[in-house]
This record gives sequence, C-alpha cells and structure tokens, in this order.
Amino acid sequence: MDFPFAATAFATAFTIIDPVGMIPLTLVATASTPGRRQRIVNEAVLVAAIIIAVMALIGHPLLAYLGITLSAFTIAGGVLLFLIAIDMLFARQTGAKQTAEETREASEAENPAVFPLAVPMIAGPGTIATVLLLGGLTRGEPARVLTVAGAYAAALAVTWLCMSSATYVHRVIGNTGIHVVTRLLGIILAALAVQFVINGLVSSPLLHHAG
Repeated sequence: MDFPFAATAFATAFTIIDPVGMIPLTLVATASTPGRRQRIVNEAVLVAAIIIAVMALIGHPLLAYLGITLSAFTIAGGVLLFLIAIDMLFARQTGAKQTAEETREASEAENPAVFPLAVPMIAGPGTIATVLLLGGLTRGEPARVLTVAGAYAAALAVTWLCMSSATYVHRVIGNTGIHVVTRLLGIILAALAVQFVINGLVSSPLLHHAG
C-alpha cells in the first residue's frame, strides 16, 4: 500500500467533511423536527455518498473534456481548500459549506436531508474539489482508487455517527470542544492545501518549460 498517499487521502477526507463540525449544523437543521432527526441524518449521509461517488466517476473525464490539466486543478483545489482552512481556523462559518441565508432556510426546512445537510454541508464545493483532486492523483491505479473510496467511506461513517449522536456529543464537549477540534482540522487542511499547490506547481508543464 502507498502509505503516504493513504495518509493524504484520509486526512483530506476527514478534514474537509469535518464530522465533528457537522454536530451543531445538524442540531440547527433538525431543530424543528427532532423526532425525525435520525431518518434525516440517514438520508443526508446517503445522498452525500451518492454525490461523492458520482463526482469521483465523472470527475476525470469531465476535466479532460474541459481541457483542464491535473496540475491546474490541483493548484485551484489547493487554493480553495486553503480558504476553507482559514475559516475553520478562525471558527467562522464558511460560505463554501453554507451561507447565512442557507442557515436560515435550514432551520425552516421541513426536510433538510438533501438541502442543506447533504448539499452543501457534507458534499459541498470543497468536498467535491477534493474528490476530483484525489481521483486525479490515483492515476487509475486500483490500490489508490480503493484507498480514496475507503477514505471517504470512513469519513462518512464517522460523520453519520457524529450526526446521529449530535445531542449527546454536543452536551459532552460543548461548542468550545467542537471549535477546538475544528481548528485542529483546519491546521491540517491548511498544510494539505499548501502541499497541493506546491505539487501542482512542480508538475506544471509551464514550470518545466521555464526550467
């Protein structure tokens, strides 16, 4: 197994989805329907998993069709992830996950499973970008493809656990604990984002030509 790649895949999947950070978002989105919270959580994680799987399958052909090179997308993805990491570090609501208007709509939605829990909270732009990015880095190697699939499956499983036990976990660790975990994940995501940008620059044909 390619352990460095596996570490990158798992770290990226967990930090961008941020299972612990989903706890307060779940409580807000299901505030008006606490009795149906578990069913809503189940539907949200299932829909997010389907979206992630579909993007993983069509991502590379789509980039190729649009003429976007892997190095260009790696740089763009790294920049996007860095912006998300900054918001995580300062415990700010990131627009890449949910805007203020979407937060208001979430509290009023009758069934928030698809919107806003699945999209954009779990499978938002940042998640989709990392799926496409890691999918390109697999280079079609079966072992790497399985590694990426396993990373997102594990991240979604932990997310389901956190969302299912949102009330209990929030009562135990509180908002402070959630912010601490989110900030730690933000630091990791920032480092990963910078590394992605560096990798994209190193593999850029323009840089090679200039050299």
